[in-house]
Amino acid sequence: MKASAFVYPWDVNGDPEAPARIAALGVQQVTLAAAYHSTRALTPRHPRHRIVTAEHAAVLYPAGDRWEGRELRPYAAGDWAPGDAFGEAATALADAGLEVHTWVVLAHNSRLGAEHPDTSVVNAYGDRYPWAPCIAQPGTRAYLTDLAAEAAVRPGAHGTELESLGWYGLQHLHAHDKTGGIGLGDAGQYLMALCFCPSCREGYGRHGLDADELAAAVRTALEPVWQGAPSGGGTARSSEAESGGGWTGIEKLLGETLANTTRAYRDETARTLQEAAVRAVREAAPEGFQVLLHADPVSYHVGANPGVDPAHILSVADGVVVPCAGGTGTLTPFAAQGREDAVIAANFTVVSGMGGSPGTLAEDTAEARRLGATELRLYHAGLASDGDLETVRAVLAGR
Repeated sequence: MKASAFVYPWDVNGDPEAPARIAALGVQQVTLAAAYHSTRALTPRHPRHRIVTAEHAAVLYPAGDRWEGRELRPYAAGDWAPGDAFGEAATALADAGLEVHTWVVLAHNSRLGAEHPDTSVVNAYGDRYPWAPCIAQPGTRAYLTDLAAEAAVRPGAHGTELESLGWYGLQHLHAHDKTGGIGLGDAGQYLMALCFCPSCREGYGRHGLDADELAAAVRTALEPVWQGAPSGGGTARSSEAESGGGWTGIEKLLGETLANTTRAYRDETARTLQEAAVRAVREAAPEGFQVLLHADPVSYHVGANPGVDPAHILSVADGVVVPCAGGTGTLTPFAAQGREDAVIAANFTVVSGMGGSPGTLAEDTAEARRLGATELRLYHAGLASDGDLETVRAVLAGR
């Protein structure tokens, strides 16, 4: 079972021991960030620093000529990843015998939203989400498609993993975040993710909905939630109501017609963007270049692992990277498609301090394999403690 560890260029560059240390984990591959969002990251073993602050979303290599004269374009990294940071790290990792794949974050960019606010998702209350570019807007779609092609196909890379290639919603880690006071659940999160920018308003119209009436219906549906009612649309406290009731809860809050029509519009918008981005990567890549998407099997989910239709996405990409931190059941809808050639990579967090469980990795891996996983992803080789890495090393050695 092939295993890959996620890595940032700043974990490697300036630390001559990093490539061999990562290879010694027993992984065959690294998924190395080429385009990434803002973050603050520990580097617990680096000889020159312990904290890296990436101040904004950036490409971690010199951007190409395709961006000349364009309003929407990727930002260069600052001193946290100067020059061709990706290329430098990729060479060092390849020299250690590791196969390098690019890690590309797409529809998640707070600086883009701050400098070009019209590109952002707008909720039913008129609030903008600067971290979330609206994927319905033609200009944003063109930017994301070109960024996918350029950032994915870096020299020396054998494949790519595209993250955030879909809708982003309210869920977003932010400095001093104070948004957890109301339990929105699946239903509330879906309603708060519905976009009302001009492109989406037009899109709802094409699907027979009046955008103003829809926004009013969303606000009405959410009012009891703000007052403390379960977001699943019921009155009794239950596990399903507490979690938002899944799609049934959304239909209860918004009504079946509005819920299903908005979902049809959003599913179509995400599918066509995913198709365009994968096609652009394939056109830019050499033969045999692998294209995977970070994905959730529930199409209305949003975020870094956006919801997809499993049958559709496995007909478009070579496979998926599936979040398994909350359980391995997310693998089943992809495995059920019976695509023998598809990569279904189970993604486990192995950083104890971030809620990961490296101590159960052997059991988790066995269960993932039973449910149809073909590969393993480990988040994250640069962030984990020495103890966490030693546990991973022991597990992979005993596979």
